[in-house]
Amino acid sequence: MLKSAFAGLSRGANMLAIATNALGTLVVLALVVVLNVDVVARGLFSAPLKGAYEIVQFSVVLIVFLQLPDVVRVDRLTRSDGFLTVIGNKRPGVAANMRRIINAVSAIFMALIAYITYPEFLHMWDTQDYFGVPGLFTLPWWPVKLVITVGTALSCLIFVIKVISAQDRPQLVRTPEHDEPQQ
Repeated sequence: MLKSAFAGLSRGANMLAIATNALGTLVVLALVVVLNVDVVARGLFSAPLKGAYEIVQFSVVLIVFLQLPDVVRVDRLTRSDGFLTVIGNKRPGVAANMRRIINAVSAIFMALIAYITYPEFLHMWDTQDYFGVPGLFTLPWWPVKLVITVGTALSCLIFVIKVISAQDRPQLVRTPEHDEPQQ
């Protein structure tokens, strides 16, 4: 019963991570459109798109935190695995335990970020604070805080799943001698 519930939680977290990644990709595409419209408007009409700077700032944060859970899910988070690879060749159990420790520490950091940004989201929701230039272009802060909170909370959950399941397996590092045919 517990094993099937854990498998369901893992599947749900994975599906949600894939969905947030897709949403982040749509934000990238929207950002490309905004930047192209701004360039064309500047070049042809000598009139930049109002709020382009604010939209870029807003979008970058959205992209990072919408795509973070899927990056964690597929083990593509930037980190140096060289030491773990060397240790893993001689002591695979030690390397596996070190990966679990790294994932546990990562989960703690993601949980702390989510814990800190959630009250900020609630505050921004209540006060309707915004950024930008009043009268020219403004955007509310709360969507940014919400995406940071959700993205880090989901990343934390995925790290916890990796710690519990011990499924964090890096790809084998291919070296030229491994690519040569065996005699």
